[in-house]
Amino acid sequence: MPSKKNQTPAATAPAAEEPAGPPPTDPVAPVQLLYCAVCSFPLEYCEFGSSLTRCKEWLKESHQDLYDRYYSEDALTSKVGTLSLDAQAKLEKDTAKKEAKAEAKADAALKKKLASQVTIKRIERNKRKHVTSVHGLEAFGVDLKKAAKQFSSKFATGSSVTKNLQGQDEIVVQGDVSDEIVDMIEAGVGVLKGIPADNVEVVEEKKKKGGD
Repeated sequence: MPSKKNQTPAATAPAAEEPAGPPPTDPVAPVQLLYCAVCSFPLEYCEFGSSLTRCKEWLKESHQDLYDRYYSEDALTSKVGTLSLDAQAKLEKDTAKKEAKAEAKADAALKKKLASQVTIKRIERNKRKHVTSVHGLEAFGVDLKKAAKQFSSKFATGSSVTKNLQGQDEIVVQGDVSDEIVDMIEAGVGVLKGIPADNVEVVEEKKKKGGD
């Protein structure tokens, strides 16, 4: 048996070189989109909304260069050049009809809002205890849960959304805070924005005698 001293170490194979990958590419800048301030769509999609006329007016006033890109005579000619005359007429008619419908809907919503009333009711529970109910805020786009949370934080008291006897949602705040809520509405504090002071009324509901 040969001595270990006479054994030569086995030759090690050279490490295989890893194939070189593709050269690193320069970072690509993110695409920046401009959204319409009227319909909130990207500019390319304004035509699919129901307020194209107002979208175009805003774009012309705010970004004349982009308006020329999308709505100049050359741009429109290039866009509809492949359409037949009948198809162009139908497209214009459909757009006008859609805008008229949207404007009528907006007018109806505005009239309904102006005719709506916010009722703040001071309700007597017993001789020393009162609660304040607020009804009608939702007609002005106010989120009742957020408003209830705002009242609770402002007055450091209980405030929740409940159903009244008519089955309608209202906010009930513990304590007599009717005047303070009127002040908050007039000042447009927090979520209480856009409510005309003339549309707010304060009423008092006293406990009937003999009801204790």
